[in-house]
Amino acid sequence: MGASLPPKEANLFKLIVKSYETKQYKKGLKAADTILKKFPNHGETLSMKGLTLNCMDRKSEAYELVRLGLKNDLKSHVCWHVYGLLYRSDREYREAIKCYRNALRIDPDNIEILRDLSLLQAQMRDLEGFVETRQQLLTLKPNHRMNWIGFAVAHHLNSNGSKAVDILEAYEGTLDDDYPPENERCEHGEMLLYKISLLEECGFPERALEELRKKESKMVDKLDYKEQEALLILKLGRFEEGEKLFRVLLTMNPDNYRYYDGLQRCLGLYSEKGQYTADEIDRLENLYRVLAHQYSRSSAVKRIPLDFLQDDKFREAADNYIRPLLTKGVPSLFSDLYPLYDHPGKADILGEIVLKLEQSLKSTGGYPGRVEKEPPSTLMWTLFYLAQHYDRREQYDIGLTKIDEAIEHTPTVIDLYSVKSRILKHAGDLAAAAALADEARCMDLADRYVNSECVKRMLQADQVTLAEKTAVLFTKDGEQHNNLYDMQCMWYELASGESYLRQGELGRSLKKFLAVEKHYADITEDQFDFHSYCLRKMTLRAYVEMLKFQDRLHSHAYFRKAASGAIRCYLKLYDSPLKSASEEDDAMSKLPPSQKKKLKQKLRKAEARAKKDAEVKIEESNATSATKSGKRHVKPVDPDPHGEKLIQTEDPLAEASKYLKLLLKHSPDFLETHLLSFDVNMRKQKILLALQAIKHLMRLDADDPKSHLCLMKFFHKVDSLPTPVTDSEKLIWGVLEAERPAFSQLHGKSLIEANNTFLEKHKESLIHRASVAELLHVLEPNKKAEAVKLIEDSVNDLVSMDGGKGTVRSWKLNDCITVHKLLETTLVDHDAASRWKVRCAEYFVHSTYFGGIQSSANNQVQKSPANGAVGLNAGENSSLSSNGRLEKLNALKDLQI
Repeated sequence: MGASLPPKEANLFKLIVKSYETKQYKKGLKAADTILKKFPNHGETLSMKGLTLNCMDRKSEAYELVRLGLKNDLKSHVCWHVYGLLYRSDREYREAIKCYRNALRIDPDNIEILRDLSLLQAQMRDLEGFVETRQQLLTLKPNHRMNWIGFAVAHHLNSNGSKAVDILEAYEGTLDDDYPPENERCEHGEMLLYKISLLEECGFPERALEELRKKESKMVDKLDYKEQEALLILKLGRFEEGEKLFRVLLTMNPDNYRYYDGLQRCLGLYSEKGQYTADEIDRLENLYRVLAHQYSRSSAVKRIPLDFLQDDKFREAADNYIRPLLTKGVPSLFSDLYPLYDHPGKADILGEIVLKLEQSLKSTGGYPGRVEKEPPSTLMWTLFYLAQHYDRREQYDIGLTKIDEAIEHTPTVIDLYSVKSRILKHAGDLAAAAALADEARCMDLADRYVNSECVKRMLQADQVTLAEKTAVLFTKDGEQHNNLYDMQCMWYELASGESYLRQGELGRSLKKFLAVEKHYADITEDQFDFHSYCLRKMTLRAYVEMLKFQDRLHSHAYFRKAASGAIRCYLKLYDSPLKSASEEDDAMSKLPPSQKKKLKQKLRKAEARAKKDAEVKIEESNATSATKSGKRHVKPVDPDPHGEKLIQTEDPLAEASKYLKLLLKHSPDFLETHLLSFDVNMRKQKILLALQAIKHLMRLDADDPKSHLCLMKFFHKVDSLPTPVTDSEKLIWGVLEAERPAFSQLHGKSLIEANNTFLEKHKESLIHRASVAELLHVLEPNKKAEAVKLIEDSVNDLVSMDGGKGTVRSWKLNDCITVHKLLETTLVDHDAASRWKVRCAEYFVHSTYFGGIQSSANNQVQKSPANGAVGLNAGENSSLSSNGRLEKLNALKDLQI
């Protein structure tokens, strides 16, 4: 390195390298310029100067200098290494690997280059190459612990766990008996636990247990040791021994649900589906009765029996569980019991228990069968629970009555307003829900969670500007809107994107969805630093789990929502392309002079307003971007803040296909993935790919109305195709003919007959009837009136809920909205759509979409018994002050003082 230079310049070159490593870039740049004055064509100096400039955000100059340096000295491993580092900084990992390999051809034993190459191979999951590189590093420096561990991990990741165990044992053979020293005990213990997990993974639990007990004295984490021991014994089927160990673990933490699961497995009383025989329930009841006596302060030991007890025993246990929590005032009680609402009959029992408690508290001030009086807050928390109970049972009127009663009882509890907001959201009054959430926010302006919930409600009500103003209250000063992006606030971006999509602002919507996609790309990149850190710190089990998590990262729900939203935006762009400039000019030329003048003025004002907003944001950013050291950190300005360039894509379907591939790879078991695949491929005329999507839909849920719709539309399209002429068309036709009999729905039936059969099977379901009606209109366009009648003949019957006694109407609000849009846009029958809206308004009295009689659409101001007037139609430019609540709160505080 710098060997071709005289001693003075060689020392300066070493200074450049040191300055780069210590981030003293100006100093390094000065030294490089000094060398280049005498040796302007010195390749390594040019490369190092380019690498230094890259760190100073002068990328174009950096690439130019590094390429020039490489050109001047192609046989220098330093130049190739620097070129690789440059590519690595730009996340061009494949190109960086090529550069490192070229450097190694020149200097095959260079440790730094090998180490950098191994990190990139781990990042790119080039596992075979990773194994080779780690083996080279171990050969070159066998006395370095990290090289042994890295070689073992490489084999583990390459699905060769037994080899990884052999390497770890060989490494242990190099250690002294008294190893490790005191300052390395934690790291060594982690390595031993990693080795034991490898033995278990390779199918040697007996050997893993033997090794675990043999090395007990060298393990620092005693709790982890005991957990591993218990799990291995359970795996070996030594249940009596396992029972003792799990009971020991319970003495250490009686609220750990995993310990109770392990104990039940040892006793043969565990069921994955939670289904038990009467004898097993009796044995479980006796077990938890003993445990409850032993761990009287544990909440888990009281909560778990509610999952398996039935009827009167469940009633008694639930009653005993609920009472102290209502007295204590635990807001999360309903969330705790929420899973029980999926158990047949238990929801009714829970409702009966709490109603009985409410009646007793109102009449006697105490619980039934007890003389002691309860504090006044107990009644409020009882009403709070009941409101959520009726919300879950879709009895929104009763739920609102209960929560209003609770607010009247104690008007200062924030949770009450949050729950009322949630009930109104479920009932369909999004504007009122946003207003109530804002009331809750104003009661505690320092609560980030309540603020976030308020923002979410505002976005659901499409009050995007107001939501943004509210959200940035909890961001740092300066570039507040960018802070939400920097903080990777994905729930906000998804909700905002969906709101923009509903409003037809595709550019802004795409901008939000693609921001989420960028976050996932950043998360993938963030793993890079851990490849060396975890090997150094010996957090090996966590490291391997992190890599497995990264491999399934794009199957996460947030990414799935973002990708789906982006695809829907691109499909809308394809269906309704943007007008070109010439088309807009033609349209404007046809307008009367007066309208043309007004339109031009409107456009000028909009441009001026946008320009002014941008200038204000830049000024705010500049005013607050100075750091404590006095230096300014200037962030690059987003050239497309509203996504206008994103929607100017020439091929929306090609862009949609990028995200569709990721969904098909990482989320193949979700219906929406294949629905989107069908929509994209039908538009692209990719018939066989659309057929593949249909087959997946039938596999996942053949009875779903959307699956049926796609199946029928597909074969209707196929039947309308012209006779095949080319060889490829004949081949496709042959595949379609061969696959058609595989669909049982079409076996020996025409499409019309198959549609009628589907109707007979699901005639009680509104959304299924709507699907059949839409297909009837597609298959037989002259039967539009019959299709409309099929929808209007639907009956909103009472049906039982969760297998219990309670009944609700069969129609769901979202389904009714979908049907209304179908009548309005697809069937294009405005009279029928109006009749449907009036009919649904009777059932969904709080729905703003249908204009329900109790909705904020018909009531500009809603009166609440305790809080006076609440403004429901908050405009986009509403202020963020209290809606009248803070004054009452301050008055109450003054009285208390």
